[in-house]
Amino acid sequence: MFGVHGSGDTSGYGRLAPPAPRHDTASRPYGEPFDTVTDALEQALGPLADDAVERVVIHRGELTVHAARDRLPAVLSALRDTDSLRFELCLGVSGVHVPADPGRELHAVYHLSSLTHGRRIRVEVSVPDSDPHVPSSCGIYPTNDWHERETYDFFGILFDGHPSLTRIEMPDDWEGHPQRKDYPLGGIPVQFHGATIPPPDQRRSYS
Repeated sequence: MFGVHGSGDTSGYGRLAPPAPRHDTASRPYGEPFDTVTDALEQALGPLADDAVERVVIHRGELTVHAARDRLPAVLSALRDTDSLRFELCLGVSGVHVPADPGRELHAVYHLSSLTHGRRIRVEVSVPDSDPHVPSSCGIYPTNDWHERETYDFFGILFDGHPSLTRIEMPDDWEGHPQRKDYPLGGIPVQFHGATIPPPDQRRSYS
């Protein structure tokens, strides 16, 4: 009825392993408003544009700019400060772990919104498991302080220059990063580190 093929198992527990899609690099003309945004970004970056932007992807009507790790601060600053762009709001930093992408296993994804022009853009940076360092964006978007800490906690991406890169969800002595694809799915004992749960009749009453 819903177009399901095969077993229909989407949980992963049935050893279903769908191929990870890699969306092709888009080529000009992208169509509006994507041409306007990318042209303004290239102009703002100047001579850095060729090294800063690795590729551009347009998928499901959304624009993603893949930036080089070392040029990430320049790309984000240009997107924020250029009058014709004005992506003044960063909605967060997401982590993605793609073990099937050798040398680019860890991805940091920045979701930007322009309140001035009513546009959105996604900036993505890819780094290897063996060198998970990405420049911090806190100096450009201060609210990313918390988002980068969460991405570090769950994925192990190290944001260089972050004012206090510590765990934000897991205990400080937790080993591993739970949102990575190679982290065990189950069978891990729950760790409370000294916390106790009282019997139901001894719990606080809110009535």
